[in-house]
Amino acid sequence: MELHNGEFKIVKADETDLDVREQMGQIFADGFSQWLNFFSKDKQVIAKAFQHMFVLDKFYVAVIDGEVAGVTACTKRNYSSVKLNKKELRKHLGLYKGALAGLLLKKPFEKYHENLLENTGAIEFVGTARNFQGRGVASLLIQHIIENTPYDNFIIDDVADTNIPAIKLYEKLGFEEYDRTEMPGASAKNNGMNYLVSFKYMN
Repeated sequence: MELHNGEFKIVKADETDLDVREQMGQIFADGFSQWLNFFSKDKQVIAKAFQHMFVLDKFYVAVIDGEVAGVTACTKRNYSSVKLNKKELRKHLGLYKGALAGLLLKKPFEKYHENLLENTGAIEFVGTARNFQGRGVASLLIQHIIENTPYDNFIIDDVADTNIPAIKLYEKLGFEEYDRTEMPGASAKNNGMNYLVSFKYMN
């Protein structure tokens, strides 16, 4: 299913003719590398290491002129939007750090949301390409998901408290904070954040 929102075309990532993984990996690296600097401080390395993980039928992409301008996933209870491959992680991050990434990131990345109700969707991995930031891409993607998926309610978990633009965007779209988890001391120091904030949207 495609939807044109102004200049951007929103489509499921597995329904486009584009080879989207490389561009999705770069957007992921730009948006989430602060979480992953232990494994590599090079965003290109992070992009290549994690571009394999996207379960494409769970992702939506905003496309313009053959470029992926933004991505986000929407999934439901007992389904994960990503799947880590230890071989790919070792290939790009090295034997030691790749193996650690496979162990340490499996639980926080491969979320199955066992406690979600059937009518609730989980929105994950919201990201905008650097060249398209400030043009409302993330807002269009989330609005598309709210209006075109079979869920009545939505959650967005694990937003860094330092990510003020994202928090303001979610609140503008009608999401409300429902949980705030304090980061452990070492993680807070390494990542520069104090809390992980979770939001919900109720129709």
